[in-house]
Amino acid sequence: MDGLDLLELGLVILGLAVLARLAGRVGVSTVPLYLIAGLAFGRGGFLPLVETRAFVGVGAEIGLILLLFMLGLEYSARELTTTLRSSRRAGLIDLGLNFPPGFLAGLAFGWGVVSAAFLGGVTYVSSSGVAAKLLHDLRRMRNPETPVIVSVLVLEDLAMALYLPVLAVLVADGDSMTALALAAGAALGVIVFLLVARRVDVGLSRLIFSHSDEAMLLSILGFAILVAGIAQLGAASAAVGALLAGIAVSGPAAHSARHLLAPLRDLFAAIFFAFVGLSVDPATLPAQAVPALVLAAVTAVGKVLTGWWSAHRPGVDRNGRLRAGAVLIARGEFSIAIAGLGVAAGLAPRLASLTVAYVIILAVAGPLLARFVGSKTATGEVSRSTRNGAAAPHR
Repeated sequence: MDGLDLLELGLVILGLAVLARLAGRVGVSTVPLYLIAGLAFGRGGFLPLVETRAFVGVGAEIGLILLLFMLGLEYSARELTTTLRSSRRAGLIDLGLNFPPGFLAGLAFGWGVVSAAFLGGVTYVSSSGVAAKLLHDLRRMRNPETPVIVSVLVLEDLAMALYLPVLAVLVADGDSMTALALAAGAALGVIVFLLVARRVDVGLSRLIFSHSDEAMLLSILGFAILVAGIAQLGAASAAVGALLAGIAVSGPAAHSARHLLAPLRDLFAAIFFAFVGLSVDPATLPAQAVPALVLAAVTAVGKVLTGWWSAHRPGVDRNGRLRAGAVLIARGEFSIAIAGLGVAAGLAPRLASLTVAYVIILAVAGPLLARFVGSKTATGEVSRSTRNGAAAPHR
């Protein structure tokens, strides 16, 4: 890299830092601001990147790996399989209310079944990062609805661990019988991995753990990227490989990894979200405003209904049920990751621009609604399993 490369990269990172400060002051998620920054720096933007676009692309891939790896660190394979058994009905309601709008919209656009399945995933999955930040910032960690929120989010994570490799295989070979067989194999592989991880996580974590921060950082980062690369070469994706790698690490190794990787995750995740914006021409967004708004409205209602029903079963009051639904509204990292996989596979060109518009709307509206809807706080049981900044799980 020459001086111009470093100058451009430094300005990009400083610009993202300003946006992070602004988001903290106004109390909104950084995700939409990073996406907008990417739009400004991409093709058709105000100041297109020239020298460092390739480096930003590599940084974005690392950011996605770290986001999903650290998400996996929050749970053990045993916790995920236990959650699946105890909260499967809430997960089915969540899936039934929020996947069909995107899937049916994709079919209506004439995109085909595989592309429509990508859009269904975009509208289905909530942002775990935004949800965890909201619970922390709004001091709702001990609210009675919080365990319900976490259960729904964990089930979405588990669904993503099966959904992403299936889609990755389907786009690699259309929707032929061979592709369907490989997709079934990928899903079976995820299930087998979770079952095996229940038995070997302690031994693996002991192998990775080190009292030296330097050795630990290199070991855990190398492990995450290595597993992501193996998954990319196989029938899954680097994203789901990183998620499963995080699930396989537990105990002191997981605790150290969360501490050591958090700054790297924040840096590269910002680059990832900005890079997604870089890949979208801002001129294509106005045409997606109406479908994005319609999808946002329909799926926001779907998430509120999901939270309302799920929190009703354990006896949470009306305000708590509304709070649960509002926290689930925001979309973010997973929606962008799904769209990114689809765009990389050469699917519907509108998928990226529609997803960016959709995520920007809900990444702003979700936190605002969560702040004011059912805003009365309550005290309840502390959740034992949380995400990205919530109370640390027992691993």
